[in-house]
Amino acid sequence: MSAPEAWEPYAATSEEVLEPGPVAALAALFDNGLPAPGEGDDLPPLWHWVALPRWPVSSRLGLDGHPVRGGFLPPVDLPRRMFAGGEVVVHRAPKVGETVRRKSIVDSVTEKSGRSGKLAIVRVRTELSGVDGTLYVEERQDMLYREAGPPAAPAVPETAAALEPVGSPFRRTDGQSWEFVTDPTLLMRFSAATANAHRIHYDWPYATRVEGYPGLVVHGPLMSLALAEVLRLDSPASRVRRISHRSQAPLFCGQPAQLRASPGARSVTLDLLGPSGLSTSLAVELSGEGA
Repeated sequence: MSAPEAWEPYAATSEEVLEPGPVAALAALFDNGLPAPGEGDDLPPLWHWVALPRWPVSSRLGLDGHPVRGGFLPPVDLPRRMFAGGEVVVHRAPKVGETVRRKSIVDSVTEKSGRSGKLAIVRVRTELSGVDGTLYVEERQDMLYREAGPPAAPAVPETAAALEPVGSPFRRTDGQSWEFVTDPTLLMRFSAATANAHRIHYDWPYATRVEGYPGLVVHGPLMSLALAEVLRLDSPASRVRRISHRSQAPLFCGQPAQLRASPGARSVTLDLLGPSGLSTSLAVELSGEGA
């Protein structure tokens, strides 16, 4: 980190409305036949990522489109930012349109050196509560920062930006599997719904020439949400108690991917597999009700 002695973690607290607009936007993006959650309905698992958007002011954006580091997040000087995973514990599902209290703090910063060079793992903890103090959701998110790579061979041709829209990203292949398809429009709409201006998801020249990716990067939260959506599609009565999610390899826009579910008695394992194997996995613990 640059000047780590000048930075200290602090708790960011706010009261915010679980906005129905972004929730409707995600439902329209998924277009999978399920009704859009309306005001007063329980938020589906992980949908608080969409329902609590935060748009930073333009003057606080850095080169990559994220807010300049050194405020809430530490001044890590590694350019590649990746969604590494985390855990969500649901005590009570928040409801669309409800006002909640959000409290977040950077729990730890770990710097390492690996085969691909220097990296840093930033762990953020968040609590969502009702205005009366009732705890709804506890969450841990891990963000990975790495060095940029050299320009890579394209994973899909640059003309992918001109492909026909894929429609719904969900296409059932058999009883336990779905095909997950992406295009640049899908990535742009998800960025807008989640207030995410990270340029690797929509700016092909930046993603390939500056950060060295072979194409536009599919959002880690989008992959985790897609897996959680499979649970809603296949087991609509299930009630989620805990979700552990892990991003293991990137998926690039236009690459083929499959969503697979392996249900157990009180749990479900969900995997997203891309061309090189496992990209994202969810381990879901179900409550007794509806399990």
